[in-house]
Amino acid sequence: MAGEKKGLQLLDFWVSPFGQRCRIALSEKGLPYEYLEQDLGNKSELLLRSNPVHKKIPVLLHDGRPVCESLIIVQYIDEAFPGKDGKPALLPADPYARAQARFWADYVDKKLYDCGTRLWKLKGEAQQQARKEMLEILRTLDGALGDGKFFGGEAFGFADVAIAPFTAWFLTYERHGEFSVEEECPRLAAWAKRCGERESVAKNLTPPEKVYEFICGMKKRFGIE
Repeated sequence: MAGEKKGLQLLDFWVSPFGQRCRIALSEKGLPYEYLEQDLGNKSELLLRSNPVHKKIPVLLHDGRPVCESLIIVQYIDEAFPGKDGKPALLPADPYARAQARFWADYVDKKLYDCGTRLWKLKGEAQQQARKEMLEILRTLDGALGDGKFFGGEAFGFADVAIAPFTAWFLTYERHGEFSVEEECPRLAAWAKRCGERESVAKNLTPPEKVYEFICGMKKRFGIE
């Protein structure tokens, strides 16, 4: 669009695991960008104009043109900036491997966040059901990872970018569900630690205690004891 700012801008919210995916992808590609923190209680004109359909973060602006939805943004970054400075692609070249990476990213989007929300929001039998589902989800991911270093094998890739932000939420899930990820899913826990050692992940993830404090604040706002 004429007159729009050139370069990359990310409309985001500090604790959002969906926004953190985009930050990790940008970091993996070595791309400079302007971070624009959003007030989700008083959404900016820029956010509403950039994502008029969903009115949600994250939104990536590339030379003023908006790209919405976190997984679509990560794929866009991978495709729009291929091989920048020798950085490898996030999605593998093999079509089957690409399909598998997309499958697990989609699985997390459909399962993990919603279940985690129910785990800290609900009580009694409903919370116990959410706990059961959460353990099933985490065990499924543990099985999918297997003995691999990352979800795509030896290389950190698209599925890892999609799932890694939720590792910062594991502590919150553990405390509300009264379980240990390390005990229940040792391979997934080890993977989370490996991801956390990457610069792109370490500098973009919210510390787990901060996530827990944020959720405790949300519970007070909703009147949940």
